[in-house]
Amino acid sequence: MKASVPKMMPKTMASAAEVAKLAGVSRSAVSRTFTPGASVSTQTREKVLAAAKTLNYHVNHLARSLSKDSSRPVCILGANLNAPFQASLLDILTQNLQRAGKAVMVINTAGGRESTNESLSQTLNYRAFATIVLSGTPDNEYVQTCIDSGQHVILINRGHQFAGADHFVIDYESIMADAHYLFNEAGCQKLAVISSTNQSPSLLARERFFIQAAEEHQHSCSLLRVGPTAYQTGVEAARQLLSGRQRPDGVFCVTDLIACGFMDVARQEFALKIPEDICVIGFDDIEQASWHSYQLTTFKQPLEEMAQAIVKRLVALSPETPPETYTFLARSQWRKSVRPKP
Repeated sequence: MKASVPKMMPKTMASAAEVAKLAGVSRSAVSRTFTPGASVSTQTREKVLAAAKTLNYHVNHLARSLSKDSSRPVCILGANLNAPFQASLLDILTQNLQRAGKAVMVINTAGGRESTNESLSQTLNYRAFATIVLSGTPDNEYVQTCIDSGQHVILINRGHQFAGADHFVIDYESIMADAHYLFNEAGCQKLAVISSTNQSPSLLARERFFIQAAEEHQHSCSLLRVGPTAYQTGVEAARQLLSGRQRPDGVFCVTDLIACGFMDVARQEFALKIPEDICVIGFDDIEQASWHSYQLTTFKQPLEEMAQAIVKRLVALSPETPPETYTFLARSQWRKSVRPKP
């Protein structure tokens, strides 16, 4: 004989009207109770809060946000969110936004054109207060869609591509000059840049300014792009660069992840010692860069400083606020993948 299973009743969110009915007050009294600074008597407040607890009622901040710019959700648009740097950037940014009381929506543009367009439509329907576009590869058309919809757009490390958007950028020219200086001090003469086929604005800037710094000091410098911004790209680039006769003695990788792949192959397949035989510099200072097996010299982007500046910017926004550019420096993190000055 089978035991009978009680039928579960579908769960629904309690409404403000149900709270008002249980508390024996008006609907407006419920609204005032949950509105900071609104006038409501102590007795009424206690009744409403008791009824809300009984019914497990929660205020629908999303519905309220549609009529108030400052409380509308903030959208974050990005791709490759599982990559170490992107994950760190997203983590720090969302923490700062949430501490500031901002609701956050994340759209992963790596899902393809159709799914991204659907997500963007939802964001526009929710009337996002602002859209933050992470560095990386979200297509320009997605950014333009947000701007055309009247949203305030903040671009992180995407150059100066769009008028009408705020730009939060790294001063790559001075930082790449610093990277070349480290190689120069180590006595490196034949340099190479390993980059990505993604060719995002930030990666292109790193390429261009490093090569520019090398040329200013009459150092030869080759550029190699063999794949996306990934560990395996460093692996393949090492096999190509190190098997030829013109082996470089200093390699700048546009990201730490690429550098890690390069270093593993250089040591394991070519028996090279780092930094004795070849010096390596990366960029981003991801967690793996400090691991004992890499000890990678790199440049750390000021993610916390940038996130705090973005939140401050959002808090101060008004419809008349003109677009601005904010420039930051990435600090060198010297470890053991570059020789000290001879």
